[in-house]
Parts: sequence; structure tokens; C-alpha cells
Amino acid sequence: MTTRGVGVAADDQASSESDLSPFLELLELLGREAPGSAFEQVVVDARRAGASPAGLRRLVRAKEAALAVRDRLERRRQRESGLAALVDTARDLSLPHGPDGVLRTVVRRARLLLGADMAWVALHDPDGRRSRVCASDGHVTTDTLGRVMPARGGATPRRGPFWTADHLHDDAFDHVPALDGLAHAEGLHAVMAVPLRSEGAGAEETAFGVLYVADRRVRHFTPDETALMSALGDLAAAALDRARLLERTRAENGALASTAARARQGLAAARTSREVLDRLLGLVLTGRDLQAVAVEAAGLLGVPELLVRDPAGRRLAAVGAAPDEPGGPGLLARVLDAHAEGRPVRSGGGGWVCPATAGDELLGTLHVVPAAPLGAHGLDLLRTAARALAVALLVRRSAGTDGRVRDLLFGDLLKGGDAPPEQLAERARRLDVDLDRPHVLVVARPEGGAGGRAAVWASSYAYRTSGLKAVDGDCLVMMLPGTDAGAAGEALSAELSAVLGRPVTVGSAGPATDPAGIVAAHREARRCLEAVTALGGVGVAASPRELGFLGLLLSDSPNTVGFVRRAIGPVLDYDTQQCTELARTLEAYFASACSPSRAAETLHVHPNTVSRRLERVTELLGTGWQEPSRALEVQLALQLWRTRQALVRRRDQPDRAIG
Repeated sequence: MTTRGVGVAADDQASSESDLSPFLELLELLGREAPGSAFEQVVVDARRAGASPAGLRRLVRAKEAALAVRDRLERRRQRESGLAALVDTARDLSLPHGPDGVLRTVVRRARLLLGADMAWVALHDPDGRRSRVCASDGHVTTDTLGRVMPARGGATPRRGPFWTADHLHDDAFDHVPALDGLAHAEGLHAVMAVPLRSEGAGAEETAFGVLYVADRRVRHFTPDETALMSALGDLAAAALDRARLLERTRAENGALASTAARARQGLAAARTSREVLDRLLGLVLTGRDLQAVAVEAAGLLGVPELLVRDPAGRRLAAVGAAPDEPGGPGLLARVLDAHAEGRPVRSGGGGWVCPATAGDELLGTLHVVPAAPLGAHGLDLLRTAARALAVALLVRRSAGTDGRVRDLLFGDLLKGGDAPPEQLAERARRLDVDLDRPHVLVVARPEGGAGGRAAVWASSYAYRTSGLKAVDGDCLVMMLPGTDAGAAGEALSAELSAVLGRPVTVGSAGPATDPAGIVAAHREARRCLEAVTALGGVGVAASPRELGFLGLLLSDSPNTVGFVRRAIGPVLDYDTQQCTELARTLEAYFASACSPSRAAETLHVHPNTVSRRLERVTELLGTGWQEPSRALEVQLALQLWRTRQALVRRRDQPDRAIG
């Protein structure tokens, strides 16, 4: 190659390198993450250097491609930065914050994530009509927190995020005065609102609040920023739900802990009371006298002065410097108050008076003067000691008072008091009274009142029949072995009427085979007596079987449950056990004028099905249930049962019943 050829080749190579230098410079700017103006400057320099039009076009295309790559990388970095910040926010929200702490964290993170001037959270009220600003960050006014705004309308989103570049000058939505006032007060222009949603019933989500982010300049939020705030809203809603659940759990745990503490205290108090009662009753059962029991009671109660008096105020036993005198009318009044109220009452000098009773009978009083004020537990122990002393006073009575002991037992049975059933059964066994045997209760009211002659006859009759008796006002109450209440009432009425020579009206009920049944049978016998009296049946004996539904209508305290059980109890039990519809079939049968075919149409079943069900009812209620009087009772019982079921449902579901 000649020297001239070598020179031309060198010039071509230099020209080629000169043409590539702007493109290389664009790559270097892209690597240095230079601003967009630097890329524009490369094109300007090339134009000044006299680049050809074709070369300028290629350079402009390269510049635009480089800027596109730069923008894409910038968005990727921003997205990565936003995701990293979102991860940090999620980590921060995972800490055990309370609801207020979660809200403060959310508004601070929201403002920092978007580089905004202000952020706040408004939570909806329970009625869903209004929302209230509960947390704010970046505010300059003092009335932002607590500001009330509508839960819907304006810039409040219903489903997804919503934003506006210039809130006050954007007419694309209806403006809300509360939000506009906040924007004016804070000088806000750009506003983004993100709903806070929680999962409701099923898969449906409900919004319970809104997260707002705002800038004090006109600003167009990018899709990446909108997506970032939407993710933050989801995180905030989940964190707030968890914080609320944690707060409720802590409150429930606190309540359970308080309940457990009270239960432990109550258990300890009950254990102490039982120990005191066991110690004192142990002394009574081993034959120790009343003075020994009083000394032990004073030691267990921790009182220096203790006095036991009889109902007349006479001293029976004393510990410490207890006074010997009854104490005058004032003390007697306090004793009567204590007996009437059935609890300890204060006496003079910081002391207490507690009745020792057996049923309604006052056996004596316990007077104590404590060294320190008695709390609730101390008063419980005082009542426990009084019960033990009542037992000691009963044992102190003459052993020949077996009749009175039987009367006391019967009185306790009729009252259905605090005595455990096994204790009553043991007392009855010692008196040769078997409470497991069926007994009927009879209440008899002689015309002219139950005088001494009637009471003497009742004692004799109870002895002859192995029963128990009690005199209650102008009535005699008898508990007699047997199962036929009507027959027992007739027999007693006939014999007592002959002895007294005047009519005796009787109500009877039963049988009963346990203490609770005795109480119920006594009440029912009373109601039968009231019904007979209301009907003018002087000298008549009647039981629920004879009165039927009339006893229910005429009684002052009708036992509707007992009436329903007697009339259709087996049918209701069968429906419950076998998941059948005998009661509903009976209702349809009576409603259709006792026509099985029309009842079948009402029930949408075959007439044979109705016939089979009625046969089952006959097996359960007996063959006479369709007789006019029995059928009337069955219909009334069905109506009472259905009404009671409806009332129970209304009680258990008050909101639904009101609606």
C-alpha cells in the first residue's frame, strides 16, 4: 500500500471513531446515572460539531433509548426502595402495638413513603355514617385530630384508592365541607385516599376507615405510588385488626384473671367457713356443752368477747368480758332486726348480733365484740358459727321432743331452704321417714280455723299414717305416704270433718319422691285449695286431677309448666327424644276440627302418617285423651306450650324480635 493509501485509511478510522464518540458518551452518562439535561447536551454538542442529519437522527434515537433505560432503571430503584420501605413498615407494624400505636406508625410511614407533607387516618363510627380523624402526622393546625367528616362522599373511596392532583380545584367529585375545610386549614392541594378494609362475613370486605396522604403542592401521583399506598392500606388494616383483637384479648384475660382471683378468694372463704363449721359441729356431735362450743367459736372467729343468749335474752354461755344483763329494749330491737333480716346487724359498742335459727324459729342470738372491724368474710364466719350454735341449741333441747323435731323437719322440707337434700334425707331417716317413698301433700282448712282440737287430731293422724304435719295459719298441712292425692284428700276431709263437726276444705297434690318434689307438691296443693275456694266448694276435697284446667285459671299463682307437663308432657318428651312432630300434629288435628285428612293437608303429609302419629299419642297419653274434658285440657296445654316457646325465643333473640 502506498503512503497516500495509508493516510486515507487513517482518516477513515479517525472519522469512524469521531462518529461513535457521542454514542459512547451516552452510555457513560447512563452508567453515571446523569440527569436528563446531560443527555440533551450530547445532542446539542453533536449538532454544533457539524454532525450530518442522518447521524443526528441516530443520535437522537440513541438519546431517547438511553433516557428510556434510565427512566426504567429509576422506576425500578424507586419500586425497590418503596418495597423495602414497605417491608420495614410491615416489620414495624408486627410489633405488639395498641390500636393508637398502629395508627401513629401508619400515618408516619405513609408520609415518609410518598415524601408527602401530611398523612392522617379517619375511622368510621359504628353506625357507618361519619368518620373521625384518629391519627395525623405532619399537621400544622391543632383541630385536625378529632375532626368529623362523612364516611361516604367527596374524596372518600368506596373500593380502591382515589387521588386528585389539586383537591380544591378539582370538580370531578362532590366536595365535602369537612374535607375542604381541612385542606384549606392545612394548605393542601394533592390528596390520595386509600380505604382500610377488613374481611366481613364470608368473603365480603368492609371498609372501616380511610388513610389519607396529602401534599401542599399540585402533584400527580404515579401508578407505583398508588399501588404502594394501597399495599400500605392493606397492611394497616390487618395490623389494626390484630391490635384490636390483641386489646380485646388482653381485656378479656384481665377480666378472667379478676374473676379467677375472686373465685379463689371465694373458695378460700368457703373452705374456711367449712372448716369452722366442721370444728364446731364436731364438738356438738361429741357431746360437748354449749360453753365449750362458745369458747371454740370465739377462738375461730378471733373475737375476745362472745355471748350466747336465748330468745328471751337470758345468758346461756359467755367468753371474755361479756355483759350479764339482757341489754334493754334497744338490744331487743336489734335482735329482732337480725332475726327478721336473717343476717348479722350492728349493736352498741362496735359489736354485732347474729341470729341462731332453725327455719323461722329463733333459737338464740350470738353477740360478739371483735378486736378489729369485721369484713365480708368475717361476717360469713359469724353466720357459720351461729348455724353451728343453732345445732347445739337444738341438741340442748329435751330428747323427748320427737314430735317437735319431726315438725321442724317438715317445716324445713316445706321451705326448701339451704339444707342439702342428703342432710334432710339423713334427718328423715333418723325419724323413720323415708323420703324416697312416694308421698302426697294435703292442705286442709277447717271452717272457723285450725284450733287446738284440729292440731291435736293432726298429730294423731300423722302418727297413725307415718306422715308429717304442720300448722300454717288457719290450715293444716300433711305429708302422707301414698300415690293417690285425690283419695288421700277425700279420706282426710271426711275424718277431720267428722271430728270437728264442721266442713273441711282440702287441696291435695303429688306424689313426690324427693325434697324438691315435696315443695312443688305443697305449692300445687295450695293452688288446688285456692281454686276450690274460688269456686265456692266449701267442704270439698280436690286435686289437680279433679280440677284440670280450672285450677290453672282460678289460682293466684298458676303453675302453667306443671299443667303442661301433666297434660302433654309425654308427647313433648317423645318429640324431643325421637325428633318427631307429635305436638305439631295435635295442633293441626284440633285446628282442623279433629279431621285427620284435613290435618294431613295442613301438614303436607299423607293421612296415614297423621293416623299413625295419633296412635302414638294415644299410647303416650292414654285412651281417653280425645274425650271432651281431656281434649280441652290438651288443647289448652298445647297453646300454653306454644306461647311459652315463642316468649323464650323472643327472650333469647331480642334484637331479631324487635326487628
